[in-house]
Amino acid sequence: MAILHLKAKPDSRANQLLVGPDGAVTARLQAPAHDGRANAALQTPLAAFGLPKSSVTLLAGHAVPFKKVELAGLSAGEMAAVLAALAAR
Repeated sequence: MAILHLKAKPDSRANQLLVGPDGAVTARLQAPAHDGRANAALQTPLAAFGLPKSSVTLLAGHAVPFKKVELAGLSAGEMAAVLAALAAR
């Protein structure tokens, strides 16, 4: 199980996961931050990790941009490798 800390940006043009030069993870989401729609849409860009939606659990940050997400079935090393690949793009 890996824990990912990220910032969500709702009302974006596309759903995508970005890793900045400082290692900060940002999830751009097309869904608005209204009635939990952005939180539900957060599972789509996390597909970059190759996990089913049922393996993604929002632990903290239900009403704020900064989120703490549990990725079940993924080790911390595997998560780091995927983030490094995203950062290299």
